Amino acid sequence: MSLSLSRVFKGPSVPRLRATAVAARRTFSTPVNDSFSPLPAAPPPSAASHGAALWQAVNARAPRYDWTKDEIRELYNTPLMELAHQSGVIHRRFHSASAVQMCTLMNIKTGGCSEDCSYCAQSTRYNTGLKAEKMSPVDEVLKAARIAKDNGSTRFCMGAAWRDMRGRKTSLKNVKAMVEGIRAMEMEVCVTLGMIDQNQAEELKQAGLTAYNHNVDTSREHYPSVITTRTYDERLQTLSNVRNAGINVCSGGILGLGETPEDHVGLLYTVATLPAHPESFPVNALVPIKGTPLGDDPKRKRISFDAILRTIATARLVMPATIIRIAAGRTTMSEAEQILCFSAGANAVFTGEKMLTTDAVGWDTDKAMFERYGLVPMKSFERGGFREASWADMKQSIMPDISSTTASSVAP
Repeated sequence: MSLSLSRVFKGPSVPRLRATAVAARRTFSTPVNDSFSPLPAAPPPSAASHGAALWQAVNARAPRYDWTKDEIRELYNTPLMELAHQSGVIHRRFHSASAVQMCTLMNIKTGGCSEDCSYCAQSTRYNTGLKAEKMSPVDEVLKAARIAKDNGSTRFCMGAAWRDMRGRKTSLKNVKAMVEGIRAMEMEVCVTLGMIDQNQAEELKQAGLTAYNHNVDTSREHYPSVITTRTYDERLQTLSNVRNAGINVCSGGILGLGETPEDHVGLLYTVATLPAHPESFPVNALVPIKGTPLGDDPKRKRISFDAILRTIATARLVMPATIIRIAAGRTTMSEAEQILCFSAGANAVFTGEKMLTTDAVGWDTDKAMFERYGLVPMKSFERGGFREASWADMKQSIMPDISSTTASSVAP
């Protein structure tokens, strides 16, 4: 004979308690409000406890262009946990915290460069095993751009191993056709072609170029030990030509060139005091290539991750509206290190099949990382034109609700 459980375990009935009653009867060592109520934001650091430079940076409501080298040095040398936290605070004021720009880079003219950049495999001065090639056909480049778009990239970047564009009328014509074709796909497009003059910059602008990359590489002081065939001021002149043409400036540096932390400060000082901040600031970690002076240098040390993170965090504080791109060398970073960079202010990556001559993190790998951490690819032109020369003109196109009060007007 079967017995029901209610008859076997017979006893006084226990009424069910409503969830609200259970919550009311819970006891905790501190009061608990079951309805979520976010905590108020932590106050920004005081000038007395953290220094005037950090205080001004974190209280900024607009970029400033008159940073001193002493101020940038003070920021760079802030204890790293505090530096990364405060740069994350300012990042969230000027950007969507989860938005990351996906860029793909293609080498459209490999090797044969006459420059002596001591890190570059494409120089004719070094025996790196890289063969010089002719410029890629327009159709081949447009096909690569379509593949990049299909995989989620919204900016397509093209690099050519030239010192400058003098006497390259046919090549410039082909580059303009590439730019026009990629813009027709509703993608942003960037090129790096070496030095260009004002007329060439104007032609690229007319073709619809979004951005022009020309890195300053390192500090003015360390630069001569890395490159001798092009001066620092020639690089700055190219940036001026690009800016005057109304094209976005993309300019950053390479870490691991045998420099010191003071050179990281100098690099940041150069770009943060330009007439307008670069639209994007690529942070490259040297990928040593056998056959180049830096690749073969037995005394060369790999750049430490904390130096990369410090540079990204300081860049975010002094250039709050700029896109900061983790560029070459990302394949050497762990996923956790990349997330720390995003938290501290980085918001762009190169993704795809290859960089110029080195490996890139693939689209599938990045998509999986984005999914795990809730990162969202930026849409094309999400930040508006961003070609304006001053914050007063720029702010309405990308952040219409932000105050126009400048950091320099707030005294500690």
